Amino acid sequence: MSDSTQAKVPIAVLISGRGSNMVSLVEAVKAGSLAADVRVVLSNKPTAAGLEWAAERGVPTAILSHKDFASREEFDTALANELEGRGVRYVALAGFMRVLTPAFLGRFSGRVINIHPALLPSFPGMNVQQKAIDYGVRHSGCTVHFVDEGVDTGAIIAQAVVPILDDDTADSLAARILEQEHRIYPLALDAVLSGRVRMEGRRVLGTGIE
Repeated sequence: MSDSTQAKVPIAVLISGRGSNMVSLVEAVKAGSLAADVRVVLSNKPTAAGLEWAAERGVPTAILSHKDFASREEFDTALANELEGRGVRYVALAGFMRVLTPAFLGRFSGRVINIHPALLPSFPGMNVQQKAIDYGVRHSGCTVHFVDEGVDTGAIIAQAVVPILDDDTADSLAARILEQEHRIYPLALDAVLSGRVRMEGRRVLGTGIE
């Protein structure tokens, strides 16, 4: 957990929609439990509702539309340039609906974190709550992980378990998982920024969330 003496690490939070996990991160910063300096909340979609929320609270915002670029690599290069120009050291993905390429990840290697609404390595990708229900697993949850060049394949930082109820729908399960996302993402990100955890191969060692 952060304290008032810990240096704040400059971060960017990337969103594509309402950015509810962005909200939990920004609120944790304001509460003093996440030692981060949010340099920018950036979206690839101009209509992302989270941009307005952030701007209303004095958090810098930016729009970089992927539609303005001919390739993923060109967009990712421009994205990296934008964030480096703002002094960003770490990047937190909060519903950012883009698969990042080496053009970006190579410049922020080991410094991009994501949260996924399933217990990885099970159910990567999209529509994972319905997939978990259809498969018949008894528990799902969420995973905070480092981002690598795969889809939801990076080293796992922290997880929270959510039981699947007999009458669950994808929406009801997603809502309960989201509560846990909002709880563990700020804690796990703070553990990374403070150096309490470190990555060795596929394993993340140290004290994550408490």
